[in-house]
Amino acid sequence: MSSMKVQGKTIDGYLAKVSADKRVALNKLRKAIKTVVPKAEECISYGVPAFRLDGRFLVAFCAAAKHCSFFPGSTPIEVHKSALKAYGLSKGTIRFPADKPLPLSLVRKLVKVRVAQVRD
Repeated sequence: MSSMKVQGKTIDGYLAKVSADKRVALNKLRKAIKTVVPKAEECISYGVPAFRLDGRFLVAFCAAAKHCSFFPGSTPIEVHKSALKAYGLSKGTIRFPADKPLPLSLVRKLVKVRVAQVRD
């Protein structure tokens, strides 16, 4: 995960240190994740904002120099690959420009797949 050297002990602390456009995009992502898993625990994992569910890593996100990244894992990306054609993808990562955040409905679908995996 390549992220800018933004350190924070909380997601709010992390977001306070990124540019306004990235903060808006990442806050939308954060809210979408919370709508699917309101009981998920917010944390910082490997220096980036993340969520844990039942003590297990769920998803993460970060701001990079030229984009934002969402880390739902490889299975959710594989399941929804056709809906992700417009974005930069690698094994467990979706990259998107801050001014074109991921659609919230898509984020919710990706997170639901991930939740099913974690609870499996």
